[in-house]
Order: sequence, then C-alpha cells, then structure tokens
Amino acid sequence: MKNADQIWSNVDALGKDFSTFADRIWETPELAYDEYRSVDTQQDMLERSGFRITRNLAGIPTSVMGEAGEGGPVIAFLGEFDALPGLSQEAGVATCRPLPGNGNGHACGHNLLGGAAMLAATALKNWMAENGIAGTVRYYGCPAEEGGAAKTYMVREGVFKDVDFALSWHPGSMAGVFYPASLANMRIDFTFHGRSSHAAAAPHLGRSALDAAELLNIGTNYLREHMPSTARVHYAYLDAGGEAPNVVQSKVTIRYLVRADNLSEMRSLAERVRKIAQGAAMMTETRVEESVVSAVSNLLGNAPLEDTMYASLVRLGPPQFDSEDYDFAREIQKTLTPADIRSAYLAVGLPPRDDTPLCDQISPMGFVPPPFGSTDVGDVSWAVPTVQAWGATCAIGTQLHSWQMTAQGKSGIAHKGMIHVAKAMAATARDVLMDPALLERVRTYHADQLEQEPYICPLPEHVMPPIQDR
Repeated sequence: MKNADQIWSNVDALGKDFSTFADRIWETPELAYDEYRSVDTQQDMLERSGFRITRNLAGIPTSVMGEAGEGGPVIAFLGEFDALPGLSQEAGVATCRPLPGNGNGHACGHNLLGGAAMLAATALKNWMAENGIAGTVRYYGCPAEEGGAAKTYMVREGVFKDVDFALSWHPGSMAGVFYPASLANMRIDFTFHGRSSHAAAAPHLGRSALDAAELLNIGTNYLREHMPSTARVHYAYLDAGGEAPNVVQSKVTIRYLVRADNLSEMRSLAERVRKIAQGAAMMTETRVEESVVSAVSNLLGNAPLEDTMYASLVRLGPPQFDSEDYDFAREIQKTLTPADIRSAYLAVGLPPRDDTPLCDQISPMGFVPPPFGSTDVGDVSWAVPTVQAWGATCAIGTQLHSWQMTAQGKSGIAHKGMIHVAKAMAATARDVLMDPALLERVRTYHADQLEQEPYICPLPEHVMPPIQDR
C-alpha cells in the first residue's frame, strides 16, 4: 500500500489521537442507553476536532452529532459506542481474564466503530476545508445498537431526513465491503398473569404463569418447522416467577426475539408468535400482556456506493500489520476452534487458509453470505443510501460477542485495522462528493428500491426508547 492519497494522509495524521480516543471508550464500557461517560468522551473529541455539537437526538440523551461545513451534499458517518454485559476482559491477554467491576466489555468492537467513523469524518472535513470543497460532514454518535434500536428511533424522528448518503463499518477479522444482508427483528416481552396458590395443598386453585410461558416455548418450537429457513426465534426469561417450587407462579415475563430476512416476513412471523402466546394463555386460564421492546429493519443495499467503496479498498490494499501483531494474533487463535477460523473465510467467500492469523487481502465482491444477525443501521439504509465496510481489527476466526474480541480491542491490530477502514470510508465519501453523476446514481438506486417497497418503521408509534432517569 502506498500512501499516495491526500485523504489517506489526513487519516494517518490523526490516527494516533483517534486510537487513544477508541481506547478511552474501551475503558468505560457502558450498556444500551446508559452510555453517559462514553457520549461525553465522544462530544469532547468532536469539539476538539472542530465540529458543531447537537445532543439529545430523537430525545435520546446518550446520542450526539458533530457537524462541519455547510450546504450540500450532506454526508453522514455512523458511529456506535455501546458495550455488552458479561464480556469484560483484560486487554492484550490471550487468556480469559475478566476485569473487576460491572462485567461489561467491548466484545463487538464498538469502541473502534465510533473511533474510525469519527476519524473518517474528521479527515474528510479537513480535506474539504483544505481544498475549498462545499458540503456538510456529520458524525452521528448512535447509542444502543446492541438490542436498543436507537437508530430506528432516530430514523422515525427524522434525524437523517436531509442526509444524502451515509457510511459506516463493523469490526471483524476480514477487510471488505459489508454485504447488505441482515435480519429484520423485533423484541417482544410477554408477561403472563395467573393466580398463585399452594402447589401441594391447593394446586387446583392456582393458574400457573410459568406453565403458560413453557407452553409458549413448546408452541414456538413446533413453529420452527413452518417458518423460512433463514428466520430465527430466540427467547430469554426476564422473570421466571420466583424460586419456590411449592408456589404456583402468578407472574412470568419472557422476552422473544423474532428475526427474518425482511420486514414483511418478520412482521408475519411475529404475529404467529403472538398467536401462540395467546393460545398458551387460553390453555392455562392466565392472561397475557405484550410489549414491543425494540425493532429494526433489514439492510437495504446500494450498489453504486458498494462499488465505490470496493474500488477504494482495492486501491488501499489490506491493512499492514507488524510482527508483534502477528504474534498476538497467533496466541488468540490458539483459543479458537478450527471451525471458528474456517467460518471467518467462508463468511466472505474465501477458501480457508492456515498460513496467516491476520487479514492480508480484500474480500471479493459478489459473494452472498449467510444471514448475519441484525443491526439498526438497517433502518438508516431505508431512510438514506447507506454503505458499510468490514474492518480487519482482530485475529482471523475471532467471534463477535466473545472475550477474545474484547481482549484485542486496544491492540495494535485493532488500531491499525481501525485506521485502515477509516481511510476507505473517507476516500469513498470523497469520491461520491466529487462526482455529481455518481451521487445521482446513488440517489436513483435508493429511490427505485423504495418505490418497490416503501419503508414502514417496525417500531409502533407508542413505543419509546427505554431511557432511565439519572
């Protein structure tokens, strides 16, 4: 890779500061809608980088936007910074070693995600100022991606309504364009209300909410035979009714996560799960209440943006790691299974290899991967043309939502991969900005898709972000 592009040089000039910034976010891991220290860190970095600040987007106190420039086009970089529970881990150690404290950890690399997105936005802003280029650059600090659907609320409230196109990325072990495949999902809490009684002396007088929840699970398991093969249904007990087996449980809450390829399939599947819950309540003579917790859409692709990003990545070449990075990556790979490593290659359409622990190539375009979970970036992609990259920030085979991912979050691998993907995003945005015909193709492609299927927000209007008073 030759650093022959001015905007790459701008990224490199800022790389050390933004690596430190990403480390600061890693050191204060906070969960969805509680990222108060992290968003203050985000605001501080935006102010120091010369952005105008807006807080409380869509009424969410842990959101922030930095804006620079004026006029159009308006270019958005999407950043995240929430952590996960139960995945705390000492940095730079290839042994599972949780840190003392709240147990949270950046096991999905969102400390890096926000870092690279803000780095790319800053580098582009500086390049535009240096060259007298008109336009507006925004960095959106988006909280609560892990199950909180903050971007869906932000889309519903019109936060992105004047954006021309958006860019984001996600940490992983390979570098390339993020194929726009994700699952639309909805989280629904079902609360069953029954009647408590003495389980031995008067069981006939009780109506078990726990039985109703179990029947919901059984019915849903039978449903699995009759739903699309790419759909997914998961559940977790939030309140199992108590610890005393000699009491008929009178109240139980269970959370269901329903996923499908697209919004229409997801809505249909969620309605079938609702009917099973109602049937379970009828069978047990209990009463069921439901509450939608969050919902997100599937990703909508944009071929002109994806082609432009791929061209930027090919020009850039793969990340350049050093011997220390390779040594640490080999230690991490010793904690992984052969299936972990093989799956990383297969997910991007590459033949599995065992001769390198780190990414040394750009993943090819055109490969359609298996379904990859869900993201609230999906709703942004329906609101405005959106493109994402994969950034190589960890040893090949590292699974997202694992202690190994947390362990590598402050490593040289993470920093180099973060800076690399920031260059790709900044160059992609610059190329679209400077080519009005390309920007028009981006807009037309997006409009044509919405004409075929208009966007309907998956969140009911009455559902609001679960923000807790502080």
